[in-house]
Amino acid sequence: MTLVSIKNLTRVFDVSKPWLNRVIERLPKRMLTAVSDVSFDIEERSVYALVGESGSGKSTIGKMVVGLLKPTEGTVEIDGTDLMKASGSEIDRIRSDIQMIFQDPFASLNPRWKVRNIITEPVAARGGDTKGLAEKLLEQVGLSAQDAGKFPHEFSGGQRQRICVARALASEPRLIVCDEPTSALDVSVQAQVLNLMSDLRDEFGLTYLFISHDLTVVQHMADRIGVLYLGRLVEEATPDELFSNPQHPYTKMLIEAAPKMDGYGREVTPPQGEIPDPINPPTGCAYHPRCPIAIARCSAERPPLATKGKGRVACFRAGEMT
Repeated sequence: MTLVSIKNLTRVFDVSKPWLNRVIERLPKRMLTAVSDVSFDIEERSVYALVGESGSGKSTIGKMVVGLLKPTEGTVEIDGTDLMKASGSEIDRIRSDIQMIFQDPFASLNPRWKVRNIITEPVAARGGDTKGLAEKLLEQVGLSAQDAGKFPHEFSGGQRQRICVARALASEPRLIVCDEPTSALDVSVQAQVLNLMSDLRDEFGLTYLFISHDLTVVQHMADRIGVLYLGRLVEEATPDELFSNPQHPYTKMLIEAAPKMDGYGREVTPPQGEIPDPINPPTGCAYHPRCPIAIARCSAERPPLATKGKGRVACFRAGEMT
């Protein structure tokens, strides 16, 4: 069953200078397309991962899914209901089904509140019963019930992220959007938090939209992976298919981008090139200036996201890499 359906999602930001400055300096408006025509579905009780370099639009999509940003075009449907068109009791129901875990556990907790108040806030805001709730959730995420009376500064980064997970669970959500939830943590702590999230998924039947720039992290978490480049979805597949046989040259570059040594212990040359300016993107396929197998057609036409095998890919030369 499909829980989240995203259709033709687009988000454009106006990054122009103030009106008077533009008039004096005779400058045009500057529009940044952060997300462009993205479509994918998330099945209930599954993990869908979005990966890509910084600036690819991952976090913008996450914020639109939870309703923090409105799409310029396209729709986000949760359990068949358009998030932007819902109102009244319908929007209250949908909002309680969605929670978000942010990237920085040091910035996402109110330093003036005790942990008990932080965790129970989503329930208290709707007039629900919060007695003993924080203590119960703290124990479920591997902390002590006595920690409910402490302040955030008394915890380490990994412990704070566990508190964020407990807060997300408080309203009994169906979908949790995780925006790089482990990138600010040490590697050993990352593994603990990821294992916790995996266990909670099985226990509570959760659905995750997992946002990350690290393919190795999502390889073990995701049921399906979408690869973003400059705001567009360029490939989608299962982890096994993506890692064993990447169809898009950008996906192949991401997989090879992890630091590694060759057979003689020398560090392999990292991939070359940078993401183009999103305000003035290249014509055709946005990846063609960096692509080792680009042809003339790539700079003239934008490849559609087409079905290939069990996945989807937007590339005229999909699968032709050596």
